[in-house]
Amino acid sequence: MSRFVRASKYRHVFGQPAKKEYGIENVKVTNSAWDTNIISSSGRYLSVNWNASGGGAFAILPLPSPFQTISGFPQKLPDSLPLARSHTAAVLDTDWSPHNDSVVASGGEDGKVMIWKVEESAFEGWGSEGWVPQDFDPVARIDASPRKIGQVLFHPTAANVLASASGEHTVKLWDLANPEEARSVLGGHGDAIQNLAFNPTGTLLATTCRDRKLRLFDPRAGSEAVRIVDGHGGIKGSRVAWMGDLDKIATTGFSKMSDRQVGIWETGGLGNVKTITLDQSSGVVMPFWTDNNILFLAGKGDGNVRYYEYESDTLHALSEHKSSDPQRGMCFLPRRALNVAECEIARAYKVHGSSIEPIGFIVPRKSDSFQSDIFPPAASAEPSLTASEFFSGKNAPRNLVDLSSGSTYASTAAPSSIPIPTPTVSLPSPTPAAASAPAIARSNSYSSSPAPSPVVPKQDSPPFVQQVSSSPSPSPAASPVVEPKRSHTAGPDASSSALKEENARLTGELREAREKIRNLELQVESIRANSRKAAEMLQGGLH
Repeated sequence: MSRFVRASKYRHVFGQPAKKEYGIENVKVTNSAWDTNIISSSGRYLSVNWNASGGGAFAILPLPSPFQTISGFPQKLPDSLPLARSHTAAVLDTDWSPHNDSVVASGGEDGKVMIWKVEESAFEGWGSEGWVPQDFDPVARIDASPRKIGQVLFHPTAANVLASASGEHTVKLWDLANPEEARSVLGGHGDAIQNLAFNPTGTLLATTCRDRKLRLFDPRAGSEAVRIVDGHGGIKGSRVAWMGDLDKIATTGFSKMSDRQVGIWETGGLGNVKTITLDQSSGVVMPFWTDNNILFLAGKGDGNVRYYEYESDTLHALSEHKSSDPQRGMCFLPRRALNVAECEIARAYKVHGSSIEPIGFIVPRKSDSFQSDIFPPAASAEPSLTASEFFSGKNAPRNLVDLSSGSTYASTAAPSSIPIPTPTVSLPSPTPAAASAPAIARSNSYSSSPAPSPVVPKQDSPPFVQQVSSSPSPSPAASPVVEPKRSHTAGPDASSSALKEENARLTGELREAREKIRNLELQVESIRANSRKAAEMLQGGLH
């Protein structure tokens, strides 16, 4: 064993569970056996699949904190409370919009997808004398499938774009402003879809399936997967998570011998980089990635949460948060809503028994100042594209928020153009984004919220609401990004037409070069595959 300890600023990360009075009690969690996370979080609210009679329902609750109580809200929920009840069968999955903390989507066994808007007034007077609970009403209903909707997932950068996975073994993408029919249908799955995940810019979609295949789709390039490989050998639940901008995918699943595994895959050819056996427990492992390059693994039925730091194609075990309460479901808070004053780099919401428990993962630091080395820029609530721009083939870098100031700016990492036949970005951006250098800073349209969520943006009305509002939310301008490497004093001249023209030309040349590189990498990957097959045939002939 090595005598040397690997240097890492996250070596001493620990999970701090909330005091009992900071959590939420008397939660009536669904009894459905469908495998989802059960709980989902925005920067302001939680949604929990509920055990309700007379159809399906889920609860919408204020966001608890591991550091303080919820102001004006009871710690123990009343037996009768407002629910989102419009589904006629059990709700299977919910997901909050990354661009509006008050908008949530739900999918159920009735084949419906519904969109809900939460008003702040909904939580006034909870539990007080004379209080009468008023159920939530959806602002949009979509007949998504004649069979159940098992998963719903918002697009990370395009406003009003939602993906739904159905019992028809297809994934459909919807423009919520025009939901009469799906804008894209992704097929080819041989069995039930178990999980799906977008890459950070939303140009690619990965799915895991009961047929033990891992698939990679370009949602705008056609209905068939552009990459298909064998995933985990076991038939039990498999999950997938994108590893940020690393061009890697993390999956969890089971081996043929029912060992729980975590796998790392590169997106160029979906080649397996590494597979690690965790243990032989039976619960599905839920993976969660943070931009600190940390992968959190929470197994259903486990009391612990393990976390690993990814470095040099290796998952280095950091530690684990242990508890005697087995979790039924879990979700993580968007990073822009973390409490940076407490050095909280991630926050989980754990469902166990009839309780919801916040768990803050904290890097112990003595300084009271902002720790920029452990808080890289987070995904902003400002969309980069409208739905129509996304479906027309336009790409844009995701918007980021500086967690120290709350200012938003476009990422310097240019998204890939629609890649046919390979939709991967295998090279990092030549100028990495830094929280301290937003040379392309957009106007700061966000006001900081009080602690413990200092960077939660103020939300406007829901961006789509085709039945309530006439137009979608505005999208940021899609002009070319000014690279910060040009000049540290170029900010005041960014509006000059000459600089814009030159930047557009350089950006175009860079994208063309990357596309050529990707095509060459595809050819190299094919040659390697052929070489491996030839070597196997030769070895077989020799024996």
